[in-house]
Amino acid sequence: MRILLVEDDQPLSAALSKSLRDASYVVDCVYRGSEALAMLAAEQTDIVILDLGLPDMDGLEVLRQIRHKVKDMPVIILTARDKVTDKILGLDAGADDYLPKPFDMDELFARLRVLERRLGTASTAIVKIGEVALNTQTLELSVAGEAVSLPRRELMLLKVLMENGGRIQPKQKLESRLYEWGDEVSSNTIEVHIHHLRKKLPENFIKTIRGVGYSIPVNGA
Repeated sequence: MRILLVEDDQPLSAALSKSLRDASYVVDCVYRGSEALAMLAAEQTDIVILDLGLPDMDGLEVLRQIRHKVKDMPVIILTARDKVTDKILGLDAGADDYLPKPFDMDELFARLRVLERRLGTASTAIVKIGEVALNTQTLELSVAGEAVSLPRRELMLLKVLMENGGRIQPKQKLESRLYEWGDEVSSNTIEVHIHHLRKKLPENFIKTIRGVGYSIPVNGA
């Protein structure tokens, strides 16, 4: 999942983004409302985490503009405005969730999982195809019942492919799930990750669709 974090408190933004990345989310960080709108127009985003007290425009106005352009974009408001009237304003403006500061990261993760399920990318915590089982919450992987350790980005790549079992995932889409805006990505990066994954997965588990992308057949390897 690729998250756009809109938070003008830079130390908080840095801490939040680190926690999210440690949980295997891809995170793009901006500090102003105008930057958030520009990013949404230019980059693929799955979920927006939005502060309301932004320096250039109120977060509610950012939310209204998001809703005008992308009606189904999931948005979690993360703000110090904790009055009931503030929550009502935020939810009525189109927020999917509203979490006042201070908050617990585990609660934010739980709310993100709810939105993932709503998006259809995490219908259950365990995704199993053939002999391969992946817990999408803990990122624990097993093959034929044996635990397998993988680097974070390879786990993220496998997660996208398994959650979309049977559907071709274009290379560009996979890159957007693994790398943040501004990251330097070489032309064969995905191929390298796939090569490493195949060494630890059953033979022919990941199929290459030449010139298009990759897929995991739903009937397993």
